Amino acid sequence: MIDLLSGLDAWVLISLFFALAFVLAFEFINGFHDTANAVATVIYTKAMPPHLAVFFSGVFNFLGVLLGGVGVAYAIVHLLPVELLVNVNTGHGLAMVFSLLAAAITWNLGTWYFGIPASSSHTLIGSILGVGLANALISGIPVSDGVNWQKAIDIGASLVFSPMAGFLVAGLVLVALKWWRPGSKMHKTPEQRRKLDDKKHPPFWNRLVLVISAMAVSFVHGSNDGQKGIGLIMLVLIGIVPSAFVLDLNSTTYQIERTRDATLHLNQFYQRNNASLTEFLALGKSIKGDLPDQFSCNPQQTEPTIDALLGSLKGVSDYHSIPAEKRIEIRRYLLCLDDTAKKVSKLPVLDSREKADLEKLRKDLTATTEYAPFWVILAVALALGLGTMVGWKRVVKTIGEKIGKQGMTYAQGMAAQITTAFAIGMANIFSLPVSTTHILSSGVAGTMVANKSGLQGGTIKTILMAWVLTLPATIALSATLFWLASKVLA
Repeated sequence: MIDLLSGLDAWVLISLFFALAFVLAFEFINGFHDTANAVATVIYTKAMPPHLAVFFSGVFNFLGVLLGGVGVAYAIVHLLPVELLVNVNTGHGLAMVFSLLAAAITWNLGTWYFGIPASSSHTLIGSILGVGLANALISGIPVSDGVNWQKAIDIGASLVFSPMAGFLVAGLVLVALKWWRPGSKMHKTPEQRRKLDDKKHPPFWNRLVLVISAMAVSFVHGSNDGQKGIGLIMLVLIGIVPSAFVLDLNSTTYQIERTRDATLHLNQFYQRNNASLTEFLALGKSIKGDLPDQFSCNPQQTEPTIDALLGSLKGVSDYHSIPAEKRIEIRRYLLCLDDTAKKVSKLPVLDSREKADLEKLRKDLTATTEYAPFWVILAVALALGLGTMVGWKRVVKTIGEKIGKQGMTYAQGMAAQITTAFAIGMANIFSLPVSTTHILSSGVAGTMVANKSGLQGGTIKTILMAWVLTLPATIALSATLFWLASKVLA
């Protein structure tokens, strides 16, 4: 790490320090902003004392980040159009990172202060979309090209449908529990348990399930939300110090050869499907040379890009041996080839088998660009874990008492938590960022409806308003900040 940063100008180092501090501050705030979603039920039901619940939630958030991989991280990064990702320079990177982080932190702190279970995922995604749209307006490119809309639609669908699924599934789980054990003590609220049984804690098995499911929610929250911080730090590093981080300098010879082989196979794939792809890729007709001057990606430049990449990787066994500027070029080639391959995979002319082959080639192509150093993962894990250990009180009461007209029963807490852990775990498998906040609060609401407890209209309205307003508010805020920062750093 120190070797990579040696020789940098003082102002670049200072900018890098503040940018990393901003990201870690976002993750710290994310930790205490979303903590209540994991610990609300175990604290409210007295399954665990607050200090223990928050401590272990922090530990499992930490472990979730360490073991969660980087799939969700780069799903977030690729919300930005490939043109914005290949055009890396220090001033541009600073404007982009500080704008989206300032917008996200401002909204997160505001909603936390008022005890509103708003989504950090929505907040971050809205901030990224705002930067992409503002960049389109500043650069004079079509707004439709300012954001990776296909990725935005995929992520938007996961953010919209996951709370609906949480509401429905948690309600069904509660109905199943009531059918299975209608007279069980798990259908009592903590207050009823204290009055009728003179017991402070839930029955043993209910308490065990509540604790385990709460830790499971903490773990999957870390593995999903923590990756967003990893993606942000990689944006910072690539944007501010591109020469050191555009490629994984620790890549082995085998990994580099795998990238080169994927490029060869990609060329063979296009030649094999020449008849159906000639027009889209201008096969045999493209102008030889480098990528366009604006660093944009053009599918009709695919063959020259493949030739340039193979030439750049010829005889390379260690990325350290490549000059810094050449590394930036290699990343541009890889990102553009991946972007074109993604577009080709959407074409109806390819059958499902060919599309599956293309998807495997894409993974091999990006093996040395979609990475994160261990110190980045560790830093995010610590920030999220420590943040989890503070600030939980404001939202716990909202989750436990203000969603339904009656208090939450033990069975409702178990149903909501099990559903949340499962839903986020599935999202991690498919590298989709989702909102822990919305899934859990929707799950609690679903159990309230299934239990015929009723819903508190005021709280539901506040949560829905935060849900509806988060995207437009953060898009507008980050776009404005990016425009101002671009003017200052121009």
